[in-house]
Amino acid sequence: MKQFKICLLVSATFIMATFTHAQTVDEVINKHIDAIGGKDKIAQVNSMYMEASTQMMGNDNPVVTNILNGKGFKSETEFNGQKLVRCYTDKGGWNINPFAGGTDAVAMTDDEYNSVKDDIIIGGALFNYSANHIGKAELQGTEGGNYKIKLTSANNLESTYYIDMATYYLTKMVRQGEMQGQQVAVTATFSNYQKQMWVL
Repeated sequence: MKQFKICLLVSATFIMATFTHAQTVDEVINKHIDAIGGKDKIAQVNSMYMEASTQMMGNDNPVVTNILNGKGFKSETEFNGQKLVRCYTDKGGWNINPFAGGTDAVAMTDDEYNSVKDDIIIGGALFNYSANHIGKAELQGTEGGNYKIKLTSANNLESTYYIDMATYYLTKMVRQGEMQGQQVAVTATFSNYQKQMWVL
């Protein structure tokens, strides 16, 4: 009987310790923001230039992106000598898609625009998501050494973020979106983080 009580007490203590150290979604997001520079530093960035690559039909293709914080986003993806251009502001967006036979800018549908409009925020959708009225964030446990966070926008579009449990860097994002009138799941992976020193 005494042995049973001791085991029960140890188990209860372990469970209480687990709950005590469990993190909330906001704690995980805040540690992620701190890991990539902190709110104060990120808030000082007005524009961003990025180079990346995307896989299309088994090939890596260069992507160049420019962001004007809170105001505009433009990306150019080059494939077989042609460029897919996507551009949007805080009010609407348009595409030039030569792969669909178009050479002129075509306005985005409301669904397409709503699925990407948060990209104009430097720091990503998780940065000040509550203050920016982006949506609701939920911590959905862990997976593969990452915290798994689901962000549901005001338009009920879902994005899932995977944040490394040791470094708090973003490792993967899966987002619902619309492309050429069809619902798609877009996956982006992130790696090789490096700290940079800037002298202005």
